[in-house]
Amino acid sequence: MVTTRIRTFSDFAAAVARAAGRPATFAASLILIVLWAVTGPLFHYSDTWQLIINTGTTIVTFLMVFLIQNTQNRDGAAIQAKLDELIRASAAQNAYIGIEHLTEEELDGLRARCEARARDFRLSEAADAAEEAANAKAEAAARAATGSRNALRR
Repeated sequence: MVTTRIRTFSDFAAAVARAAGRPATFAASLILIVLWAVTGPLFHYSDTWQLIINTGTTIVTFLMVFLIQNTQNRDGAAIQAKLDELIRASAAQNAYIGIEHLTEEELDGLRARCEARARDFRLSEAADAAEEAANAKAEAAARAATGSRNALRR
């Protein structure tokens, strides 16, 4: 019973979030605001006239925060599950699965270690490239020296 209610709310939240993000919804909201503004002179810009738009937008905003947050939470959890599966199925370190539950300080430490490894990797690649370039120059010099010796022998 509880699962059915949660699923119903999730489905409702997803549907509202999808509908709220459509251009037609924006256009309808814009038309509503323009109609409200046009009726200002008719109602002499009264306090009630202002209260209508203020109350309406406040209620809609308040409710949308919860609906969109629910949708974002589910999307984030789905993405996290997909990333965890990619990590588990690949040669990546399984230690990274579930790191979204770490504290901010633990995440900062992990991020610093990853950045240090990336920096070390870039330095290692640069050293390897320099070594390859030096080897290529040495081979070219050796070929040139061998070629000039062969030319002198002839």
